[in-house]
Amino acid sequence: MILHAFRTKAHCAVVLAAAIFGSASMASAHHSFTMFDMSKKVTLTGTVTSFEWTNPHSYIEIDAPDEKGVMKHWSIELGSPSILMQSGWKFSTLKTGEKLTIIINPLKSGQNGGFLSQANLPDGRVLYNGPRQEPPPGPAQK
Repeated sequence: MILHAFRTKAHCAVVLAAAIFGSASMASAHHSFTMFDMSKKVTLTGTVTSFEWTNPHSYIEIDAPDEKGVMKHWSIELGSPSILMQSGWKFSTLKTGEKLTIIINPLKSGQNGGFLSQANLPDGRVLYNGPRQEPPPGPAQK
């Protein structure tokens, strides 16, 4: 009887440990940027079709012409709302139909998507995908 209780507790501990470690690896995989080409920047100017203020990531859907003038639909990933709020974003920052210029890191696959680097808003504000990190002042700056 004691041996059975020990095996049951040990089995539960193994299952619990597997669940914890499995979910931790899924969470770290989810936050990978490997799908984006972080060495490239693409500038898009187009019309916002939607702004999705959601967790764990927000999205800008935008229609923008390519270099030949053919209209393409793009899905742009941003950080979470809590991260975006640190750089001035709000759920009402973008409205459907607004013109927007964004700089993105494109998808490595070549599909129409990317990771936001910078958004130049219609009112002149510039917002980033999280808090903007200013470089430390150099010897010439004070």
